[in-house]
Amino acid sequence: MKIGFDGKRVYHNFRGIGNYSRTLVENLVEIYPENEYFLFSPPFSSTRALNWQKKYKMVQTVLPQNVLSKIFPSVWRSLFLTSVISQQDLDIYHGVSHELPPGIFKSKVKTVVTIHDLLFMRNPEFFPWIDRQVYKKKFKFSCEVADCVVAITNQTRDDLIELLNVPEEKIRVVYQSCNPIFYQQLKEQENQAVLNKYGLKKDYILHVGAYVKNKNAINIIKAFAQTASEHQKDLILVGKGDSYKKTLVATANQLKVGRRVKFIENPLNEELPAIYQSAILFVFPSFSEGFGIPIVEAMCSKVPVITTGGKCFQEAGGETSVYIDPHNVEEIAKNMLDLLVDENKRKLMIDNGFSYVQQFNYLKTTKMMMNIYRELL
Repeated sequence: MKIGFDGKRVYHNFRGIGNYSRTLVENLVEIYPENEYFLFSPPFSSTRALNWQKKYKMVQTVLPQNVLSKIFPSVWRSLFLTSVISQQDLDIYHGVSHELPPGIFKSKVKTVVTIHDLLFMRNPEFFPWIDRQVYKKKFKFSCEVADCVVAITNQTRDDLIELLNVPEEKIRVVYQSCNPIFYQQLKEQENQAVLNKYGLKKDYILHVGAYVKNKNAINIIKAFAQTASEHQKDLILVGKGDSYKKTLVATANQLKVGRRVKFIENPLNEELPAIYQSAILFVFPSFSEGFGIPIVEAMCSKVPVITTGGKCFQEAGGETSVYIDPHNVEEIAKNMLDLLVDENKRKLMIDNGFSYVQQFNYLKTTKMMMNIYRELL
């Protein structure tokens, strides 16, 4: 089987959907090496992208070839990508980040599109008006022309049916898998090497997510400040985003916990398991998510989770996580402190959480995706 993917996120995005895309391709290559895999991507030059390409050289990367397409890669993706895909004689083309190229319905290739969420419709306050219009047009087109629409949660499936009128029989739910590196319990010296690199002390409170308003790290800082006198733990915020980070830093300093709130920007993917495994508690009070893969990563790393109440969060966190109102700083603070002092509850959450997240194991989710490809042929 010859399977192609939209490779833009693979090579140009090293969080979120980029991680989803790379993990899917990596898992398919590992479990189903008999197939041919293609990535269609605009030009890239970052070291991380080049290193990934070198590691997965069995995956064929298709780049723009003529001068115009190289200078204007967006034009290449919009006007020429369908013909490039057709030239490869693919069996399946998978748009892994909401999009299928215009004209793809004229080709003979079977198409799959993954829709991660419809947050721009559920929570429009976090998205500029023009972005919402563009997203809606692209998502609606992709869902209409795709042979199969993959939703990464039941919440997304329900939103597709309600908000975009996608036929239920066209949708398949395949959970986002957790990268296999998070299932590996590292040796103490391996964890300590990463802690030493970033100057961290073990058993901190952890949050992983972009430094943007929707992730709600500011309320973590406020809750931490309410509890800081009751314990000696630090708060570690892993993410990226310059403008909002300034707000977070200012808030921590204003609340006089600046020295105990530390920021780690863009750690290497292979360092994240050590960062998770060295935490005593993971806090994720996001206002909205498509899934919340950091919740799964934390539970795979055997760290108890506090997160937002709501369907998609509870799909990721199961019955074992603690759910809070993300607007309620006092509630976040109370649950943080309760878990810090209750070792027995933490242990129960760790054991139950690790058992629960086995349903997101890459062996299971990758097999489900391959079954979709085969059913379409």
